[in-house]
Amino acid sequence: MRQVSGTSALPAPRRFAWMLSPYALPLHALRILAKCALPLIIWFSLGRLVRWGLLLLAATVSHGSWYQARLVLVMFLFTLVVMTSLATTVGLLYVVREALLETRARRAGGEAKESLLNALNRTALVFAGIYTTWGFVAEDARDFMGIDIMRQPDRYVLDAGSGDDSGVAAGLINLDPKVSLATMMVAYGVKWYFGRRHEAGNGRFSGALATFGELAFAFYGINAVATAVGARSDWIGQRSAVEAWHDFMAGAESGIPGWQQVSEWLGEVWPYVIDALAVPLAWLTVGILVYGAYAEDTQTTIRGTRLEQAAVHLERTHDWTRRALAKLSAGWTGRWIPLLNSLRLTARGGAPLFGLFALCYVGLHIGGDFLGRAGRYLAASEEPYLWFATDVPVNYVTDLVVTLVTMCLIAATFDLAATRARTDGPMDGRTGGPSPVTAGTAEPDRPSPSR
Repeated sequence: MRQVSGTSALPAPRRFAWMLSPYALPLHALRILAKCALPLIIWFSLGRLVRWGLLLLAATVSHGSWYQARLVLVMFLFTLVVMTSLATTVGLLYVVREALLETRARRAGGEAKESLLNALNRTALVFAGIYTTWGFVAEDARDFMGIDIMRQPDRYVLDAGSGDDSGVAAGLINLDPKVSLATMMVAYGVKWYFGRRHEAGNGRFSGALATFGELAFAFYGINAVATAVGARSDWIGQRSAVEAWHDFMAGAESGIPGWQQVSEWLGEVWPYVIDALAVPLAWLTVGILVYGAYAEDTQTTIRGTRLEQAAVHLERTHDWTRRALAKLSAGWTGRWIPLLNSLRLTARGGAPLFGLFALCYVGLHIGGDFLGRAGRYLAASEEPYLWFATDVPVNYVTDLVVTLVTMCLIAATFDLAATRARTDGPMDGRTGGPSPVTAGTAEPDRPSPSR
């Protein structure tokens, strides 16, 4: 494996030296956008077209005879919708790859150009975890429901008024629990088989197929898990541990001065913290994985620190303990470890860089909301129901602008962090000095496997 050292790495071109400053992030993102605007627009448009077609097909299939069989197909199509979002995101980040300074340095260092399929395979599983655990899939579910309601609004309103179950907008939740369990087992088999092949480095599409199995396993299990939780909710609520916890919280609110005010304040602030810091970092994690610079596992997160030696000792001498801890912390690991790893490695580019990235991300999405409102205001008319025709192009343009600038912002953030780490040399947690391998070039591009 070819590696570029922190002291002998090729420096950035002199005319781009100003970009090493984290405050150049917005200008660098706009430079990438201007250079790659056409392929970005094509990728986004194709992705939206395929996604909309799959959602419309799923909404159409969700009504008729053989209802449960139809709902199995609906969930299959919905899984393809999420996979389309994955492919679109990876494609958008991939097409700006050659506009990055870090990519030029890698090419000068002798690394070959990586295929889109390789980037997709490497990113797929982590993307699925981030996409589901951070609730991004909720937007896909809302769009499915919206399309189904718009296809037959009269039936939805009339049946809702009469108390009948029309099945409109319910194609994702009406699957029978027994059918859910059966399809879950099939999906788990797909996930397990292709997951093993992906870990072994076999199969060109193993990562994507393992991700499909992972998503299908989760989606098909929604109804079965929801049914089990509903049946046991009363039993759980009466358990002594649950009652003791509620009693403790009630006692703390009444006995500790200021506890209730602090709890209420945290409850109000926490959603904004998630939207302003965790969500941007989650998307930055996806971008980092697409470019193949940083690994997403726990071992990489602690690499270069004193915890690494303890982890190696634990892995060698306490195999059963390690496995048990891995299972118990699976949910936390899948949700937070990729984000912590990205934060740790992005911090090598300087704290102002990530702060400015989060600020630009939030400002961009707030601006997108105002852009959508302005578009609807300008397209408003006294003609009834004209908004049916104007809302679609307004939403398309708004999403196009926000998504493309966001992808370029992610790419620019990675580029600045990796370039600075490559030129300055990251710090090694064990020695306190420069690490011999920079974060941006530790893992070179790999050719696609033959089979």
